Amino acid sequence: METAVRETAVPAARKSWLMRAGIGLFAIGMVAVVAVFVMFASGLEDLPVWLSAAAGVVTPLGLLLGLIALVREHRQR
Repeated sequence: METAVRETAVPAARKSWLMRAGIGLFAIGMVAVVAVFVMFASGLEDLPVWLSAAAGVVTPLGLLLGLIALVREHRQR
């Protein structure tokens, strides 16, 4: 028995600039988090302040921008 399924062709929506910025900032922050863990595990005690700040601020900022972009996209529909 065959069932008829109608597939609608939905064009791939491009991500907004806010989502792209959020993804980029989150990725940079995650690289900073990994770098902090690797440096700490290798025995370094005095980690650079800018690296710790990037790990602690940039990652949540990217997540926040991504969530804001998702909410804005959902409200537009």
